Amino acid sequence: MSATPAIAPLHITGNTTPVQLNLLKELLGEAVVEAAMTALSKLDRQSAQVVLDTRKTLKGELSRTVVETIERFTISNLYDDEVTQSDRSYPATYRVRPIEAQVTALRKFFPQLGGCMEKVARRPLPEGAECWIAVPRWQAMAPTYYQATEMVLAALGTQRKFSNRLAGKLNETYLRQTERAMRAREILDEQQPGNDILVVAAQAGMLHRGVSARRARVSMRGNEFGLGALSLGSFLLTHPERLSSHDALMIDCCGDEYSLRGDCSFDRVPLYDYDLGGMQFSVFHEDRARNIWGSPSGFLFQMP
Repeated sequence: MSATPAIAPLHITGNTTPVQLNLLKELLGEAVVEAAMTALSKLDRQSAQVVLDTRKTLKGELSRTVVETIERFTISNLYDDEVTQSDRSYPATYRVRPIEAQVTALRKFFPQLGGCMEKVARRPLPEGAECWIAVPRWQAMAPTYYQATEMVLAALGTQRKFSNRLAGKLNETYLRQTERAMRAREILDEQQPGNDILVVAAQAGMLHRGVSARRARVSMRGNEFGLGALSLGSFLLTHPERLSSHDALMIDCCGDEYSLRGDCSFDRVPLYDYDLGGMQFSVFHEDRARNIWGSPSGFLFQMP
C-alpha cells in the first residue's frame, strides 16, 4: 500500500532570499565544522574506526539532529513566559462535518454566498492541521470586514443563546485583522479564485492552548496564521458543538486585533467563550495566558 503523499507548506512571507540562504549556509557550515573538530579531537584509533564502521547510521542521525535543531530555533522566544498548563479539550459531542455539509449550512444563513472549491478538502491535511473548514470571503458578504463579522455574530444569535458584548464597537477603529491573517487570506483568494466560500486547513485551538494570543502568533509555523472572529464565528455556525459546555476549550480569535477604546491601541483579542448564560463574544488582553483558552489557526499549502 503506497503512502499518502505529503502536502507541501506554502510560506506566508515567502521563501528565503539568496542573501539569507548564503548567510545560513555559512553559519551552519562553521557550526558543523567546529562541532566535528571538537568531537574528533577526543577520538583514538580504535574509537575512530568504530565511528567509521557506523558511518551510514551516524550520517542519518547527524542529519536529523541538525534539522531538528534548526527547526527548534525557527520559533521565536518572544513572550515565552506567557504560557500556562492546560488540560482543556473539545467537547465529546464535537465532530467535524464534511466540507459539503458546512457549505450547505453557511448558505442557509447567507444565501448570497456562491461557489466553493469543495474538492480542496479531498487533499491530505498539511502538518499541524486537524480538519478542513469552510470560511466565507468577507467581500462576498459586506463592504467591510467588520460588517461581515457583525453579520456572522447576528446569525449566531439566531442559532443559540448568544451575547455580543462588543455590539456597537466593531467598526474599523475597534476591530482589524492582523497583517499575517490578511496576507494569508489574499493567498487563499488567489488559490481559490472566484469562490465566495474558501476551504481552509485548520486546527480548532488545541495546538495553541494555554498561551497568550500574542505568544500563539509568534510561535506559528511559516505557513500558519491565526483565525479571526469572522472565520471562527462561521465555524461555530457549522459546528455549534465545538463551544457547547463551560468546560470546553474556549476560543481566542488571534487572527484579529481589538482596540478597547477605539484609539488605535490594538492590545486586545476578540474571543468566544461559554458560561451558564450561553455563548458570548467579548474581548481580552492579548498578553494574558489562561488555561481555558486556545487559539485556532489555518495553514497554507502549495496547490498545483
